[in-house]
Amino acid sequence: MSRRYKLWIFTASALLCTQAVASLVLPNGFALVALTDLSQLLLLLSGTVALLLATLANHGRARMFWAMMMLGIAFWFAYQGLWCYFELFLRTDVPTPFAGDVVMFLHLVPMTAALAMQPQVEQDHRTTRLGSLDFSMLLIWWLYLYVVTVIPWQYVYRNETLYEHNLNVLYLIEKIVLLGGLAMLWVRTRHSWRTVYASWFGCTLTYSLSSYLANWAIERGAYFSGSVYDVPLAASMAWVTWIGLGALESAPQQEPSGNTNGHGVWVARVGMITVSSLPLFAAWSVFDVSTPQPVRMFRLFVTLASMLVLGTMVFLKQHLLDRELLRLLQASQRSFDDLRRVQAQLVQSEKLASLGQLVGGAAHELNNPLTAMLGYSELLTATTLNGEQRSLAQKIEHQIRRTRTLVSSLLSFAKQVPAEKTSLDVNAMVLTAVKLYPPQLRTASVQVHTHLAKDLPRVMGDSNQLLQVCLHITNNALHAMAETGGSLTVSTRASNGTVVIEFVDNGPGLQEPDRVFDPFYTTRPVGQGAGLGLSVCYGIIQEHQGTILCQNRPEGGAKFRIELPVALRRDSSHKGLPASPSPPRAKSAGIS
Repeated sequence: MSRRYKLWIFTASALLCTQAVASLVLPNGFALVALTDLSQLLLLLSGTVALLLATLANHGRARMFWAMMMLGIAFWFAYQGLWCYFELFLRTDVPTPFAGDVVMFLHLVPMTAALAMQPQVEQDHRTTRLGSLDFSMLLIWWLYLYVVTVIPWQYVYRNETLYEHNLNVLYLIEKIVLLGGLAMLWVRTRHSWRTVYASWFGCTLTYSLSSYLANWAIERGAYFSGSVYDVPLAASMAWVTWIGLGALESAPQQEPSGNTNGHGVWVARVGMITVSSLPLFAAWSVFDVSTPQPVRMFRLFVTLASMLVLGTMVFLKQHLLDRELLRLLQASQRSFDDLRRVQAQLVQSEKLASLGQLVGGAAHELNNPLTAMLGYSELLTATTLNGEQRSLAQKIEHQIRRTRTLVSSLLSFAKQVPAEKTSLDVNAMVLTAVKLYPPQLRTASVQVHTHLAKDLPRVMGDSNQLLQVCLHITNNALHAMAETGGSLTVSTRASNGTVVIEFVDNGPGLQEPDRVFDPFYTTRPVGQGAGLGLSVCYGIIQEHQGTILCQNRPEGGAKFRIELPVALRRDSSHKGLPASPSPPRAKSAGIS
């Protein structure tokens, strides 16, 4: 602890010791009263300032906790100031009933509310907001109890005996509630916050016992201001300073929210119990015939007004809970959709991996006999043959070449070696793909449009592989619209750390969108494609840590969406270099 704080604690201890000595040495008189009142006023001021510093040193709900504790001690300080005004300035006893008693009663309310903040555990904004609403309901209920039990005997039907009795009973209940909450948190909390709650429990218990001793002495006529019965009270005041400065030194840390043990649920239940209790108080107000009629009517009016206020707060809480429930349902639906999409991608990846291992080995074994068969067919064609024989030999050669193309596609599909990635300009790659689509599709009935975002972030990838993907999706769309005509729109944009490429056409659409990435799935006639093109595209995008999705548009046509992660910041130095993808390999341009 710093030297300044040690001096502060020493000063507070010196004030406590001074009052203790004065209560034993000085006789009952104005000097003793003045010394006692001023010492207690300074001790409360010291505690308020110490808690203010603890409030400023914390943040979030911990700051709210210390702020409410400070507010409670500040109320106590204000009440002590009123006490000093009567006894030192006016030199008279505090009147009974006293309008300032409500300040003394209220000083425990924010301290009790501080416990509902649960600063020792981490909570989200929703829990804090609902907890604050529950606290507001409890606060209004405590105020209601004071107004309905104490105020009538002060202003409506004056009765000093009932006023003192009801105030003392209600104040005792309030202290018991605060002690119970502190004891529960002391037992359930660990580490540095356990020390905080233990200190507050000791301070509150000392204060409660001092009040009991003072009342006991008053009943026997042995109490006067500054007597020895005020020493425990002054000790509890000095204890507040020690708690505030100790919090500045230890800086209690929050624990995970899993250690709440349902405390927040019980706070909500207590809040609802307070609302449910109001009809009972209303019945008591009506049927308590021993109470004067003005008091009964006053209590009934206050009860009905409180029911209206608390009922509104219950409606507000239910509204917040309904909104939270709707948000959770929407989040659950999104999570479920994401899970289904991830599962589909996982199944697709497993399917491609298993098939890749199978065809990788088979394709190499097929190449050797195919090469020999192609050579023999070419030799056979070169010999003297009649027309029918030459036609059959050419058909054999054509089918062998088709088989070699299929094997080449299988090898490309089964390739597992990651390509070397460089920083790429996606816009340049898309423009290249659009320019390279087959000449036979360049008809007036098929239009290609581009909408490319400016200042698009660069991505890390293999230019040939990504260009192969763009070419294949473009060629598929143009083939689908070759007879009916239509338009293809290719667009790019940046979104949440990714670069998005979309291919949108208004052709006939996809027959089975869920199967287009399956190996060997094709809708083209026999001999015009092996059905491996989109499977290869899927594997390429997966290897680039991206995603590729497809769907039919409600207005007609198909849409392919590719998302690629933005290159890291260290690659931004290449931003000014326009990168054009390498020309596509001949064997890749015709994948189907």
